Amino acid sequence: MKDPNDIQYDDIPSTAEEMAAWEAKFGAGAKGGDAAATGGVDSRFDATEEKCFKPEGAEADEAMKEKVIEQLKQIYDPELPVNIYDLGLIYDVDCWKNPKSKLGECKITMTLTSATCSMSEMIVDLVRSIPTRMGGELGCIDVELVFDPPWSQDKMSDEAKLAMGFL
Repeated sequence: MKDPNDIQYDDIPSTAEEMAAWEAKFGAGAKGGDAAATGGVDSRFDATEEKCFKPEGAEADEAMKEKVIEQLKQIYDPELPVNIYDLGLIYDVDCWKNPKSKLGECKITMTLTSATCSMSEMIVDLVRSIPTRMGGELGCIDVELVFDPPWSQDKMSDEAKLAMGFL
C-alpha cells in the first residue's frame, strides 16, 4: 500500500484509506489546476463517461487497446492484492479511432466479484477516469457493468491466482 501521507495527485487510490488521503490532500473537488484535463468534474474519480458509439466502419485501434489495458492493470481491487484486469473483472476492451475527432474511443465491458461489492462505485469510477490519466489520447470511454456471465475464480490470470494463494 502506498503511504497515504505521500500520496500524489496522479496516484490511483486502491483502498478506501488511500482515497480518503487523496481527497484530504487534494479535496473532493480537486482538479489539479486544470479543469479541462478533468472534464470539469468535481473529482477525477467521479467522472461520468460520455457514451461512445462505435461508428460503422470505424477502424479498430489495437495500440489504444494495449494502453487502456495497461491503465486497467494499475487499478487494484481495494479488498484484494490483485489488479482488476488480472482478477478477470474485465470481459472486453473494444477500442477504435473516431473518424471525425481522430481520437481513440473505447468500450469496456466489466463485472465485479459480487453484485453487492461495497467498493463497486470506486472501482467503476477509477475505470471511468482512464481518459483523464491518458493526457488527451482517449476521447471517451463507455463502461458497461454486467453480471452475466457471473464472475468466478477461473476468470483470474495465473498471476492473480498465485497472488491469492490458489496455485
